[in-house]
Amino acid sequence: MTGFETTIQRPFKVLATETISHKALDADIYSAIPTEKVDGTCCYVTTYKDQPYLWARLDRKPNKQAEKRFKNFLHSKENPKEFFWNVEEDFKPAPECWIPAKEIEQINGNPVPDENGHIPGWVPVEKNNKQYCWHSSVVNYEFEIALVHRHHLGLCWPIPDTYMNSKPVIINMNLNKCDSAFDIRFREPGGQRSKGASLCQEIST
Repeated sequence: MTGFETTIQRPFKVLATETISHKALDADIYSAIPTEKVDGTCCYVTTYKDQPYLWARLDRKPNKQAEKRFKNFLHSKENPKEFFWNVEEDFKPAPECWIPAKEIEQINGNPVPDENGHIPGWVPVEKNNKQYCWHSSVVNYEFEIALVHRHHLGLCWPIPDTYMNSKPVIINMNLNKCDSAFDIRFREPGGQRSKGASLCQEIST
């Protein structure tokens, strides 16, 4: 097999300089108000093991053969909704506790993939789950508590009436600066939160 090199031409350069570009000046950068970006992640709160549980997003994706067939179908400029999926054979196996997302169309009891060939769904976040370590760090099922976002931070929850009356929760992304995952600064209204966080939903009992 012969290797080859390819050159990607980019219409721009990324440089760190001591001067401010004219585009930034034209955008009136000196009057700009610096803000902090708070990253987020999809979460779901519903009953599991007879108690409220935090669930993480996990989409079922097609295996390599099915994905190749789907891409070839899309390249023919056909409507992705017209592609025939065999959910039992075309998709990678999912954990037994996996459930499809709400309002997913189903045919003969099987969820129908979306236009990207994925089946959105959820898996419960267990204690000390390494794959979902940021999720599991904000909940304690034994004591039925979670890290809750304080509205004085200026963040707004987009859905006023969330499932189970849940509220936003901060997932701590910088545990090195905290004594524990349930740092008191997250619980005091006047406290500060650690730099870098994600939003999920509060487990409400």
